[in-house]
This record gives sequence, C-alpha cells and structure tokens, in this order.
Amino acid sequence: MAKKRTKADRLQRQTDHQGKKVDRRPEEIEKRPSTLPPKSDEPTVLIPIEQQIQKRAYELYEQRGRTDGHELDDWLQAECEIKGTQANAATA
Repeated sequence: MAKKRTKADRLQRQTDHQGKKVDRRPEEIEKRPSTLPPKSDEPTVLIPIEQQIQKRAYELYEQRGRTDGHELDDWLQAECEIKGTQANAATA
C-alpha cells in the first residue's frame, strides 16, 4: 500500500527542488553567441537611448542659438524624435 504524503513530505520535496535551482550559478550557464548576423545598416555600437536623447536635445539647444529656458522643450522634442525613430525601425 502506498504511503500517504504528509505536509512535511511536500515541504521537504519543495525545499529540495528549490535547492537544486539555487545551486546553479550564472557562470555555469553556457553563454551562446548570437547566431544571427548583424544587419549591414545597423550600428555596431549601441548607444543607450538616454544618451541619444541628450545629444539631440543639445543639438536643438544649439539650433535655437543657445538661449536658456527651453531645456524641457528640447528634451521632450528630442525624446519624441528618438523614440519615434525607434518605433518606426521596430515596425519595419
């Protein structure tokens, strides 16, 4: 006849199972190189979006003649341009 499982048995099995997950370290996980070749029109170095926005906002500031007081406007305009470009690229 089969032994009835108790709550303690279930908890022990869960603990053992979780222990197996914890034993796996990130350095043990095999890192596979990407099998997809980069597209020829994609940049080889990816620039974080915030840096792209900052650069574009500064360009807008310079185009305005370096007049102060429009920092937020420049940032929001740059953000719309950069994110719009990325959204268009994602749908293409």
